[in-house]
Amino acid sequence: TLGDELAALIQATGRPVIRASVDGFHRPRVARLTRGTESPEGYYRDSFDYPALHEVLLTPLGPGGHRRYRRAVFDHPTDSPLPYATEYAPHDAVLLFDGVFLLRPELIDAWDFRIFVTVPFEETVRRAVLRDRDLFGSEAIVRQRYAERYLPGQRIYLEEVRPESLADVMVDNADPQAPQLRWASAADHRRRGEKASR
Repeated sequence: TLGDELAALIQATGRPVIRASVDGFHRPRVARLTRGTESPEGYYRDSFDYPALHEVLLTPLGPGGHRRYRRAVFDHPTDSPLPYATEYAPHDAVLLFDGVFLLRPELIDAWDFRIFVTVPFEETVRRAVLRDRDLFGSEAIVRQRYAERYLPGQRIYLEEVRPESLADVMVDNADPQAPQLRWASAADHRRRGEKASR
C-alpha cells in the first residue's frame, strides 16, 4: 500500500514509524448498522470510534502526550474488542495512519501532514471485486454493497468535508504504477486555515 511504501522511506532516514489504520477503530457491527446494512449515512457517520482513536492513539502521540499508545482497539473481522495492550513510542517516532474519512472535522486537527488519495469510483469497484468477492460471497453482492452503501457514503464525505481542499498533497492513484501528485498551493493552505478556524 501507499502507507507501507511511505513507511519504508521514512524508516530509511532512521526515524521509527508507527503504522496504524482506522480499520482498527471500527465500532461493533450492531452500532455500525443501526441505520441499516445499505445506509450510506450509516457508513459515513457510524462506522468508526473516533473518541477511542483520540484517547488511545492520537492524544498520547500528540503534543505533550505520554507516548503510551494502542494501535487498535477492535477486530473488525471477528466483531470483537482486542485485548488491552499498550506500546511506548520513541520520542522521534512518526505516526503513519491511513484509512477512509480521515479529514473529517473530528480528526482534521490531529494530523501534521495530510495526504488525500483519490481513485475513480469505477476503479474502486473493480479493485473491490477482486479483493472482497470471497468475503461477500459473490461479485454481484460486492457491486450491490458498493453501489448502495460505500460509494454514496464516500459522496457524503466529499460533499460535506471537501477533503481535497484540506490536504497538503493529493495523490491520483487510478494507476498505482504511475500515481500523480498535486501539492497544495499557498492559496490552498490559506483556505484550509480559514476553514479550520470557523
